[in-house]
Amino acid sequence: MSKFTLRTLRASVYRYPLEQEVRTSFGTMKDRPAVVVRAEDDSGTVGWGEAWCNFPTVGAEHRARLINDVCAPLLLQHAWPSAVEAYAALTRKLHILALQSAEPGPIAQAIAGVDTALWDLDSRRRNQPLYLALQEHFDGSPGPPVVSVPCYASGIHPQEASVRIRQARQSGFERFKVKVGFGADADLQALRNLREEFGEELPLMLDANQRWSLAEAVTQAVQLEAFHPIWLEEPMPADRPAEEWAQLAQATSTPLAAGENLREAALEDAIQGGALRFVQPDLAKWGGLSQGFLSGRQILASGKIYCPHYLGGGLGLLASAHLLAAVGGPGWLEVDCNPNLLREQLAQPFPLTDHGQFALPQHSGLGVTPDLSRLAPYQTL
Repeated sequence: MSKFTLRTLRASVYRYPLEQEVRTSFGTMKDRPAVVVRAEDDSGTVGWGEAWCNFPTVGAEHRARLINDVCAPLLLQHAWPSAVEAYAALTRKLHILALQSAEPGPIAQAIAGVDTALWDLDSRRRNQPLYLALQEHFDGSPGPPVVSVPCYASGIHPQEASVRIRQARQSGFERFKVKVGFGADADLQALRNLREEFGEELPLMLDANQRWSLAEAVTQAVQLEAFHPIWLEEPMPADRPAEEWAQLAQATSTPLAAGENLREAALEDAIQGGALRFVQPDLAKWGGLSQGFLSGRQILASGKIYCPHYLGGGLGLLASAHLLAAVGGPGWLEVDCNPNLLREQLAQPFPLTDHGQFALPQHSGLGVTPDLSRLAPYQTL
């Protein structure tokens, strides 16, 4: 395929106000933000991406300005052989700025959103669904068609878990991730209530959002074993030493999961280490699709299960679905089940979920073209 030259590259910000806040053990979301990246080449082909921006509350506008004022000037009016080449050049050129500004995370998130948009653009030029374009680039040839990927409903607060799970089951979900870390008694009672209502066979994952110290994590993990979770996610801060993660893994029979807050060498160490069973990098936080594919295949090669993390708007969700389909393996796609108009409206027609499977669009690129005019009331930048 011929090189593409970018004519425009711009990010915009949308915020969907919430009637009910989304609460985690470390913070609260009063609205649902999305940084939408639009890239257009000199032939008029358009690609779409999304950058992670949930925290802090001013984070979305900051990431968008990084894309518009820092990333775009480095990429426009240059002929790129592929999205991978552009990702590598952008990462290299912004390395010193990330060090100087002490903002490696926001800059990585801006690059990730751009990378997704460029992959979408390039795969549309190739008239291929994104997952097949990824496989052709990295494997040399596309694999067989994939019509859906396994998924689970996420973002479930323990106090609302009964209602959310019932709603999610009606929408076709069969696996559910419930947040913990709101106090031992409250966590345990909420899970008792769920098991009493839905039975012991309901597939549950638990997510503590980095809430506990090692000692607390050991105590809580042992108590939570009674509820037979598929995994316990981020029980400790992601940057705790490997020795602590190993101690926790030895102390509990529940498999451990983490990865959304790891990048570069830290993610590499987690993949190669023995503490995690499920590894969950977030393509919108670091790596985009260019590094995300390589990380996913590395996770599978290490004998672990690749489960892409994602909690944002619809473009990033579809990118994560395509990435999981391209990487392969037995992992599940994370689908937030809290109200978020930006999730559905950015990915119309929004894929259906049935029997725990998320339908994968088969049109070129991500398979959707967002109509931003419908979101004009929610635009902030």
